[in-house]
Amino acid sequence: MLVADDGRLLSAATAEHAPFASARAAWAEQDPLDWWRAAQEAVRAVLRASGIAPREIAAVGLSGQMHGAVLLDADGGVLRPAIIWCDQRTSAECASLNETVGAERLLALTSNPALTNFTLTKLLWVRAHEPNVWRRVRRVLLPKDYVRFRLSGEHATDVADASGTLMLDVAKRRWSVEVLDAVGLPHDMVPPVFESPEECARVSAAASAATGLAEGTPIVAGAGDQAAGAVGMGISRPGAVSATIGTSGVVFAATDRPATDPRGRLHTFCHAIPGRWHVMGVTQAAGLSLRWIRDRLCEGGGPTSYDALARDAEAVPPGADGVLWAPYLMGERTPHLDPDIRGALVGLAAHHTRAHIVRAVMEGVAFSLRDTLTIFQEMDVPVKRIRLGGGGARSPLWRRIQADVYGQAVETVAADEGAAYGAALLAGVGARIWRSVDEVCESLVRVADETRPDATAIRVMNERYAAFRALYPALRQVGSTT
Repeated sequence: MLVADDGRLLSAATAEHAPFASARAAWAEQDPLDWWRAAQEAVRAVLRASGIAPREIAAVGLSGQMHGAVLLDADGGVLRPAIIWCDQRTSAECASLNETVGAERLLALTSNPALTNFTLTKLLWVRAHEPNVWRRVRRVLLPKDYVRFRLSGEHATDVADASGTLMLDVAKRRWSVEVLDAVGLPHDMVPPVFESPEECARVSAAASAATGLAEGTPIVAGAGDQAAGAVGMGISRPGAVSATIGTSGVVFAATDRPATDPRGRLHTFCHAIPGRWHVMGVTQAAGLSLRWIRDRLCEGGGPTSYDALARDAEAVPPGADGVLWAPYLMGERTPHLDPDIRGALVGLAAHHTRAHIVRAVMEGVAFSLRDTLTIFQEMDVPVKRIRLGGGGARSPLWRRIQADVYGQAVETVAADEGAAYGAALLAGVGARIWRSVDEVCESLVRVADETRPDATAIRVMNERYAAFRALYPALRQVGSTT
């Protein structure tokens, strides 16, 4: 994505990479070389489409999926596919961390509990199960930081993305020496850490030849997808909350302090804004739930585009006539911290149609995201406005469902370009085009639309949310799959 110094989108391009591979239930891996191949294609396409001379580009910003573990050898070669964010294989490593470091001590050191999603647990799994690979590991990078390495030859990360590794002292915005020592990881295995708008590298001659970017172009640290996406949506100060539905779903609130849930149900991370933090809850399978229903259950039953499914579901009244969806296809993070729980579609009767199921799935995802808002209320995290992002923002039906489920108006922004847009804005701050991230959010991000809830629908959704909350304990009692 190429952004002008007034915030306008000049050009954008997408290059597909392979979906994640899953050799076993709840495993997920991707090839970092494929990310780099796709990045080269997309950058070249953006430059061609824009007609902008590469020398006119002031800086490069990066964003990407969080938590993945890219393992490099002494020569910078990739040793194995990256174990990515939604992989759930590391329950034993989480238990080991809670025993060796201590659950309370880990929360104090990193502001987060041991979860299967976090990078550290993936490293411990490789060390335990693939010793021949582990002996050769010299450096660990996060997904976007591998792309930076290929762009510059430099190892670096940012505080926002590093917050999701379980190795960062989030309150002090630096690596936790105590955690690294407790698990026996060399300090130089993790890269230097920077604030998100801070310059940390420059485009190399080799990367210039590969991408078309000018050699020497500054590269800022950037941020993981959630923090960068929040910047692009103007979520910078306390009271501003985003609810984003992509493959996963995230409710994100900016804070001026590292607010920690003592039960560890929320993530407490550094924001992409220096001196600012955020709390967020995650639904593992948000948009993935709708995609799964479409791909598995809708073949041969008429049009199966997302728009077509939503049009059918609009005819179904709020509450989906009693059908409920528990979106636990990949386990769940917030609020259950349970990698082994599995999804369920309940309340079906003979008269229900595909439209009822689709509406139930959309409502179930919104109910799951509301769980995070419930915890925000417990923690006194202010929620003055909610902005929607991702596929949940582009669907008029999903916007209405979210307004009714959350019980308050929801907004969409004029330039809903996702994390790449936020990364570009961070690059502009690093290049001194704008003075601060706050200035960017306040001057460039504009509300395009507001969806208000319906009072009758709110009452229905409150009743259905109470029923949704009863699903998890019932499913746990039935049993989960490992």
